[in-house]
Amino acid sequence: MSDLNFGEELDALTTLGNRFRGFLPVVVDVETGGFNAHQHALLEIAAVTLDMDDDGRLVRKETVAAAVIPHPDMAVEQAALDFTGIDPSDPDRNALPEKEALTRVFHKVRECVRDNDCTRAVIVAHNAHFDLGFLNAACERAGIKRNPFHPFSCFDTATLAGLAFGQTVLARACAAAGIPFSNREAHNAAYDAEKTADLFCLIVNRWKELGGWR
Repeated sequence: MSDLNFGEELDALTTLGNRFRGFLPVVVDVETGGFNAHQHALLEIAAVTLDMDDDGRLVRKETVAAAVIPHPDMAVEQAALDFTGIDPSDPDRNALPEKEALTRVFHKVRECVRDNDCTRAVIVAHNAHFDLGFLNAACERAGIKRNPFHPFSCFDTATLAGLAFGQTVLARACAAAGIPFSNREAHNAAYDAEKTADLFCLIVNRWKELGGWR
């Protein structure tokens, strides 16, 4: 193999699409009215797209977020509102109907999937199956046929942080990783998604530095 071909092969391997076998990791956080995806309302959703810099390091790119008007068939527990600090009746939330909110977020995700020559997005989240379950349930209610996310595969930063830092709570994992984290701003979908993205990028990049995937 010539040096030129070898260099081209390295360039191909360090694209975001090829790094994850044609799947695009997108960091997602949802805030909800409870713990059951089929009983409790979606209240906020945020997605953070990622990019790869010239050194092959994963970096945070864009954030798209939407407050969601609770679906009329879904319950909202007061305990969940006390925990998140969300007031669903607050007009300053500028909340959107569930389908419109999902469509807004999915438009950006599909754009990134296309731009990175990927086949599909894969959700990255802290306790990822919780977020993925709410996302899938909301898509089903809204009748969205082209969900850009893989229906069951995911990257769970709670598991990754437990491996890398011995911490599974997002705030504690960020502290162990040296990532600033404000408990006052937490439980906001955009903020939590961005901190989760920073954590995911740091773990993936550290693994590379230690001689893992190249």
